[in-house]
Amino acid sequence: MIPIDNRIVMTLDAGGTNFVFTAIQDGKEIVSPLILSANPNNLESCLETLKQGFLHIKNALPDNPVAISFAFPGPADYPAGIIGDLPNFPSFRGGVALGPYLEELFKIPVFINNDGNLFAYGEALTGVLPEINNKLKAAGSIKKYNNLLGVTLGTGFGCGVVTDGQLLLGDNAAGGDIWCFRNKKHPSYIVEESVSIRAIKRVYTEYSGDQSDRSPKDIFDIAEGTISGNRDAAMKSFEELGEIAGDAIAAAITIVDGIVVVGGGLSGASKYIIPALVRELNATTGMMTGERFNRLQMKAFNLDDEIELNEFTRSRVAKVKIPGTTRTVDYDPLKRIGIITSKQGASCSIAMGAYLYALNKL
Repeated sequence: MIPIDNRIVMTLDAGGTNFVFTAIQDGKEIVSPLILSANPNNLESCLETLKQGFLHIKNALPDNPVAISFAFPGPADYPAGIIGDLPNFPSFRGGVALGPYLEELFKIPVFINNDGNLFAYGEALTGVLPEINNKLKAAGSIKKYNNLLGVTLGTGFGCGVVTDGQLLLGDNAAGGDIWCFRNKKHPSYIVEESVSIRAIKRVYTEYSGDQSDRSPKDIFDIAEGTISGNRDAAMKSFEELGEIAGDAIAAAITIVDGIVVVGGGLSGASKYIIPALVRELNATTGMMTGERFNRLQMKAFNLDDEIELNEFTRSRVAKVKIPGTTRTVDYDPLKRIGIITSKQGASCSIAMGAYLYALNKL
């Protein structure tokens, strides 16, 4: 639920190709977005684009904005507003004080975050977390979730963590960065090598022998049987991504212990990805004595599946007697987490995250 707030925040969707500028008030976009070329190879041109883009939006507003807030691809010192060496922004190498630059121009606070962080923040405050808690309450459950791990599947493997309404940034602005976890299938490499667009393309080629450089959309359509190709290889490509993402998420969710929400371009293939991811979370591990047990203390449910959603939200209230009294306390004995794809979409969640982050900081 977004609180009514008349303050206006200017936002930006910063991609390596284009910048998309807009502004949000009361949780709604109030101007037509402006799209400009990012000019990532020329620092002077890039900064001028940012200046002109925000000026255009500011001039279209009914009132003065109170802040600028947006996501920029890392690495960065986000609290200081300094953007570091970016693969897709060569002109930023050596570090650029982007936040202070914009603050000098517009004389308002500027907040920059990682897109994975803002995705998680938007989902925790306006997306799946309140939605799931509402479903639990409607089912008569005493369970309530306050923690969320948000992951984006696309060009890379983004992630953010929100605990009790607070975004985890970390002392080095690297909190929640699971993209560099060890790869389950290829331990010499980072997990992102198997959880990304490039991974889907590579794995499909490996399984199918097809050298025609299929796009992830093509591979999904092949899996769906709507275009010709190796259907089994296509499905396996997404399932392998789900398995390896699940291995990394299992390690992270052990610390976070909350809901997992999945977004990003590849989440459109969630029907193949999420079941494999959930299977990995519910896999077993063991001890050298031969004893086997569940990898997680919590049972993972696929909340995109109606049957599993109903089982997850079902009330399990037990009455436990307080020793020495006639009184009882309510108890839910099943430790559980849910995995769900974003319903409002990563772009919307990131925008809402940027908007609410600025208002909360102010």
